[in-house]
Amino acid sequence: PMTQTSPLFPLISTEDLAALTDDPSLRILDASWHLDGRDGRAEFAVEHIPGARFFDLDGVSDGSSGLPHLLPSPAAFASALSDLGIGEEDRVVVYDSVGLFSAARVRWMLKVMGAAHVQVLDGGLPKWKSEGRPVEAGTPPPPSPARFTPDFDADAVAGLDDVRAALAEGIQVADARGPARFAGQAADDLHHAVAHGRRQADDRLIEKQQGRFGGQCADDLDHALLSAGKILDRLIGDGAQVHEIQKTARPHDALPLRLPGLAQPHDDS
Repeated sequence: PMTQTSPLFPLISTEDLAALTDDPSLRILDASWHLDGRDGRAEFAVEHIPGARFFDLDGVSDGSSGLPHLLPSPAAFASALSDLGIGEEDRVVVYDSVGLFSAARVRWMLKVMGAAHVQVLDGGLPKWKSEGRPVEAGTPPPPSPARFTPDFDADAVAGLDDVRAALAEGIQVADARGPARFAGQAADDLHHAVAHGRRQADDRLIEKQQGRFGGQCADDLDHALLSAGKILDRLIGDGAQVHEIQKTARPHDALPLRLPGLAQPHDDS
């Protein structure tokens, strides 16, 4: 288990990850998932960062409601992580094959279930490969099981009633999907954006060519949100809490809202 007590920054660079490869507490997860139906597991078998294990976002979900990617129960999540050889005190780095997409969702899942040290690889597999870093092929043998003890943070999850109440109270609700899906102009198995037209989160902090986070400080995020028409002081100027509406969300997690300088109800990362 990792012994570090200070919070980790949500993102880790490819350089820093490469320097950690000999850390016995390090666990690397490939959390690739695609809107167009491509098989992330098949891609993982073709190439992945050495030592990585595949996190099946479809499989580690509660499928009983018929809605996509609802959080599983803490017990089911703990079982899945234990099978991946991950304990709650291990250092976990999550990446995906796009650069910065589904990995952020999986990081959020890990944090809300009690994992202590979780980061997303900035730029993901594309940036790793562009720098000539090694990859390997094949499906690795199952790791030795570990014990993941969940500590579910229920306050970090908003249900349907919470979203309805927020809208009724005039609280800002952000949709983190892309503009086309938000506007109903692209196919989506979730029908439309949240009622009353809450604007989508701005994606200009993501550098499209490398799929990495372009803004490295709260000022960058502040500018991007304001330029997209957000009234940021409704979120942080009056000390209001920012809630990540994720229980029924698709994988593109609102990771930038966890950066230093923004008020958070549970800013432990």
